[in-house]
Amino acid sequence: MNISSPWSYFRSFYSANHTQQYLKKSYQNFPDADKLAFQNCYTLIYYIQHGKKYYDQSITAPYELQPVLLFYGMIQLMKALILTVDPKYPETTQVLAHGVTTRKRKKSQYEFLMDEVKIQKNGLFSHFSDKLFHMKQLESEKFNMNDLMKQISELHPIFKNITKEKISLPLTNVKDIDNTFSISNEVLDILHLTADGFNHYLNEHTPLKVVDLHEVKDKIYIKTKNKLNTITCSPIQFNHYNQKYYLPIKRKLNCNIPEVLVHYLILYNLSMICRYETEWWGELFHTYSSNDLPFITEFLDVTKHKVPYYLSLMFQRHN
Repeated sequence: MNISSPWSYFRSFYSANHTQQYLKKSYQNFPDADKLAFQNCYTLIYYIQHGKKYYDQSITAPYELQPVLLFYGMIQLMKALILTVDPKYPETTQVLAHGVTTRKRKKSQYEFLMDEVKIQKNGLFSHFSDKLFHMKQLESEKFNMNDLMKQISELHPIFKNITKEKISLPLTNVKDIDNTFSISNEVLDILHLTADGFNHYLNEHTPLKVVDLHEVKDKIYIKTKNKLNTITCSPIQFNHYNQKYYLPIKRKLNCNIPEVLVHYLILYNLSMICRYETEWWGELFHTYSSNDLPFITEFLDVTKHKVPYYLSLMFQRHN
C-alpha cells in the first residue's frame, strides 16, 4: 500500500462485491455470516465514503474548522472498523455517544496543553477500544493534552523548538539483521539504568521481547524475538514521516493506549473547543498569545494523514 495515500486502499471498498466478501471473511466465526455480510455491506461503504469526504474537506479548510472535520471523519472510519468485528453495531444507543468528557467551561488563563479529558463508561471510545484492542479498563481515566501530544513522534521537533524538551531517541533497524535495533547509549544515563536494567525495562514496559542486549561503543544493540506492530507498539512510537520507531525517554510517557486512540482524545477536545469555546478559539488564531497555536496546527497537519494510515492498516490486519 502507498503509505502516503491510505485512501487508495479504502477505494477498494467502493465495490459492493469486494466489501461483501471482506465482511463474510471477517464474520466467519458468526452464525449467518453470509446474511450479515449482505446486510452490512452498504453501511460499511457509506461509513468510509462519508469519512473520506470529511478528510477531503479538511485539506482545504482553514485551521479554525479542521478539528470538527477531522474528528467526524475519524469517527466514520472507526465505525466502519467496528462493523468489521461487531456485525450488530450499533446494538444500543449507548455506543453512539463520544465516550469522553471534558470541562464544560474553560477557566481564565486556560491553556490547551494543560487541559485534560476523562473516559466515560459507554460510548464510541470505549466500544472501539474493546472491540479492536480488547481494552476494557479505561473508565474514569484522565489524560492530559500535553502528555497525549508527546505520544505522537512527529510533534517531538516542535516540543524541542518551543519547550527545549527532548522526548525520545530513535530505535534504528540494523540493516540486514532481522528484529534488531540500535539506540544511543545515552538512554542509560537519561533513564538512570545499567544495560541489564535497560533490558529489564524494555521487557517490562514495551512490547519488545529482548533476547540479547549489548553495548558497542556509543550504541546499544537490541535483538528481539518479535517484530513491532505499528498499531500496538505503545509506548514505542511510530513516525509516519520517516517510517521509524522512537523510544520515549521519560518514564511518565509510558502510555497505556495505542496512538490512534490518542488522536481521538485530542481531536475530541479540539472539536469541543472549536464549537463551544468560540471566544477563546477565535483569540487563539489572532493574538498568538500562548504556545498552544503552533502545537495545535502541527497536530492537525499530522493527524489528517496519520489517522487514515493507521485505520487502513487496521482494516488490513482484520482481513
